[in-house]
Amino acid sequence: MTDEIYNALATRSDEEKKIILPRFFKTGKGQYGEGDLFLGVTVPNIREVAKEFNDADIDVIEKLIHSPWHEMRMCALLILINQSKKEVSKDIFDFYMSQTKFINNWDLVDLSAPQIVGKYLLHKDRDILYELTESDLLWDNRIAIVSTLTFIRNKDLDDTYKLSLKMMHHKHDLMHKAIGWMLREAGKRDDKRLYNFVKENKNIMPRTMLRYSIEKFDKEIRKELMS
Repeated sequence: MTDEIYNALATRSDEEKKIILPRFFKTGKGQYGEGDLFLGVTVPNIREVAKEFNDADIDVIEKLIHSPWHEMRMCALLILINQSKKEVSKDIFDFYMSQTKFINNWDLVDLSAPQIVGKYLLHKDRDILYELTESDLLWDNRIAIVSTLTFIRNKDLDDTYKLSLKMMHHKHDLMHKAIGWMLREAGKRDDKRLYNFVKENKNIMPRTMLRYSIEKFDKEIRKELMS
């Protein structure tokens, strides 16, 4: 089935995207996506293929997620998400957590972490997210914070703020953006809490994180918090 999925994706390849996507996802030497390969398929087209092969078993999904092709890995994650529409099973959660080194670009994390990790942990203990912050793998760190988007959507904001503080001094710009994004989303639910958090921590927040987190405040408040 993996060959069928590859062929289904390859037939949807776009030559222009094949050139643009490796640049966009920083696949050059020393960059965060170094060595990643792209067929040149857009996300809507990958979704089509995932839907077509929605009944793929875990062995097929594992082969997909180990593929050198970015779109194959994304297809694997979309199949997992499709199979978890009603609920995320422990088997799918455990499988996902065992494969995080292959969920190795920001789009793959952002697509899947809220839908699988966040959804599974919504009414469960969340210690594993704090364990992920201790990982040397950037993508584990990003999964930890981006998973909280599901909590935020359910008006549960505490872990977003705790994890943001824990990873405040992360060295990577991709994490500054992700944390700022989650703080901004939390602020949509409780703007006063976000304002107070930023006011207290603005002098230690990386500038990118700060800018992302306060984007939805009005101009004068942004100016005050950026000063």
